[in-house]
Amino acid sequence: MLVVERMLGIEVPVRAVWLRTLLAELNRVLNHLMFLGSYPLELGAITPVFYAFREREKLQHLMEEVSGGRMHYMFNRVGGLKQDLPTGWLDHARLTVADVRNSLSDLENLIFGNEIFLARTKGIGVLSVEQIDQFGISGPIARASGVDVDLRRDDPYLAYDELDVPVVTRKTGDCLARFECLLEQVHVSLTLADDCLDRIVDLPPGPICARTSKVIRPPAGHAYAWTENPLGINGYYLVSRAERTPWRLKLRSASFNNIQVLSELLPGNLVADMVAILGSMFFVVGDIDR
Repeated sequence: MLVVERMLGIEVPVRAVWLRTLLAELNRVLNHLMFLGSYPLELGAITPVFYAFREREKLQHLMEEVSGGRMHYMFNRVGGLKQDLPTGWLDHARLTVADVRNSLSDLENLIFGNEIFLARTKGIGVLSVEQIDQFGISGPIARASGVDVDLRRDDPYLAYDELDVPVVTRKTGDCLARFECLLEQVHVSLTLADDCLDRIVDLPPGPICARTSKVIRPPAGHAYAWTENPLGINGYYLVSRAERTPWRLKLRSASFNNIQVLSELLPGNLVADMVAILGSMFFVVGDIDR
């Protein structure tokens, strides 16, 4: 959406910008909870996944209310949003965010109080800053090795330039550090969601989508946009010939780059550690099998 709006010179209404930011952070929490629950499961800890998915269910109900979809929310449109919020949704969102935040301690106690989990992840699969630079790794995997980069702060889009975005980093670069980064980022996203809710409540009534033609034809030319997605930097390069469909659209996904370092990271490790390392890379198969 951002790259098309950039080519068309569309000014998205303020209300839509803040709602997009809120939904992006809620979706980030959904993504992180998926990995926070499934990663311990891969190492033999069954219970944490039930706690993580319990919180995911709360957020999925919230997102379904606002979009009508359960897995693919499809709420954004070129120029803004599909529709305005349902009545009472903001109050439900605030209660859900608070509930998820209060319940995270259950998940944290289960995992960080587990000696086996700590033994399987601490000092395992250490990524250096040099490897991160060479392979173009981004997101929580890079930040777990001390790379202090987050586009929400460093090259803000949506409403992030008006928010205080703490960047979560670690120094050790091992499996445990990557897990810790992901968990702490959940707290950060919940705080940002609260900040967005505060701002949206104070906004005067207004449109949620700019006026656009039914057929979108960006002018001839090219544009690039990048965003800090849950697993790292996604880049979007669009080339238009002023037709209804793009002449070229290139997507640079975070998972594709992040997973390439496994060719250097896995050799020399135990087979048992391979599971811990692979799971800690937090990738989406659809991003790498393109």
